Amino acid sequence: MSLSEELKYCDATALAGLIRKKEITPLELIESAIEKIEKLNPALNAVVTPMYDLARQAAKLKRLKGPFAGVPFLLKDILASYGGVRMTLGAKVLKDLVPDHDSELVLRHKKAGLIVIGKTNTPEFGILPTTEPELFGPARNPWNTNHSTGGSSGGSAAAVAARIVPMAHGNDGGGSIRIPASCCGVFGLKPTRGRITLGPDFGDMIGGLVNEHALTISVRDSAALLDATAGCLRGDPYWAPPVKRSFLKETETDPGRLRIAFTAKAPTDKPVHEDCVRAVEEAARLCEELGHSVEESAPVIDGKTLTRAFVVLWFAGIASIVKMLGVSKEQVEPLTWAIYEQSQTASAADYLIAVSTIQRVARDVASFFEKYDILLTPTLAKPPAPLGSFDPKPDNPLAGFAESARYAVFTPICNATGQPAMSVPLFWNSEGLPVGAHFIGRFGDEATLFRLAGQLEKARPWKDRRPPVCA
Repeated sequence: MSLSEELKYCDATALAGLIRKKEITPLELIESAIEKIEKLNPALNAVVTPMYDLARQAAKLKRLKGPFAGVPFLLKDILASYGGVRMTLGAKVLKDLVPDHDSELVLRHKKAGLIVIGKTNTPEFGILPTTEPELFGPARNPWNTNHSTGGSSGGSAAAVAARIVPMAHGNDGGGSIRIPASCCGVFGLKPTRGRITLGPDFGDMIGGLVNEHALTISVRDSAALLDATAGCLRGDPYWAPPVKRSFLKETETDPGRLRIAFTAKAPTDKPVHEDCVRAVEEAARLCEELGHSVEESAPVIDGKTLTRAFVVLWFAGIASIVKMLGVSKEQVEPLTWAIYEQSQTASAADYLIAVSTIQRVARDVASFFEKYDILLTPTLAKPPAPLGSFDPKPDNPLAGFAESARYAVFTPICNATGQPAMSVPLFWNSEGLPVGAHFIGRFGDEATLFRLAGQLEKARPWKDRRPPVCA
């Protein structure tokens, strides 16, 4: 196989290996990734801020070090700041915002040797489980460009699925890594709360709901990147439990016989599409074939009460951004302003009651994980949605958000409890659209998730499944 052919099948770990063996240079890899963006981005609209000159400068440095030295990477255009490069948060009002410093996570990306070549599309302030901001227009799913990439890390997921880069940054406040991973057929893990710092700019986001990490083609890339980026800063409000060994090592470790519970029933009793049910049932059968103990079960929680509490926190978080920016109705999208106005009906007492409700649910779910190692659910209640499914209605700007609550009903519980969870691309429906399987681990236990993910990847490999729009 020629080098050009070999590159088509390389994850980030393999690309870094080729660089170390001097079979390819960082600059050659960067130019290749830039060429892919220029070729595919008109169809996908995944990358919204090219950083080509900065990437070329970094690729020419002779002292590139780290596990991913010289590998191209994309940053989601929200939260993780890169000094001197605009960060819009998908909002028109911030289209000219340029941070003057790197966030700690970006510093760790650079220390790992990654070279950032651009920033990816995201919905305004990361609100929706789709990526269709007014500022940049919709990101499009490489499996079918009439469908959503998911959100809010949709641009990153599309770029990884299309093999523009082998992995890209994402963050997750209600499923925003796992949702687009499911929609685009890639691997997406949300770590335990506090595993990756949000410093120096934030202690937490939206009461601890938001977490940082990435979307990847391979399980080992996700693990190795988490090894390189995990850790708190002094003063962080949350600290994840320490790990016994590297996450990369866990991917190579036999998980043993795990106790896996599964359910395809939504906690709010809303209907779940047959494709998503089938994805869970097939994943459960695969786990049983691999020797795990699998039974149908789920935590007993009041899903509607949890949803109401989650919405109070979510709306407060969005309203706080609007208030800090001091913007008017005309400067933000209709949904953003509607959320801001709706949040004004909740009191400080309502907020604290919501926090208490979520903490009580977290204790109930933690008790469930005394009996089980893993909970398997659908990632989403429906396959990837057609573009426009979450648009506001003229008489109801909150209509899209209400639809999103029915669509992304399985993922937010892990943001509420702080537990790690992953969407694994094990199933494609009859229309050729990916439908993820969602695996939840106990708090602090990414290790078991990575062991299981490594086993699933070997049993049902997905890296050679390519979408129609692909490098």
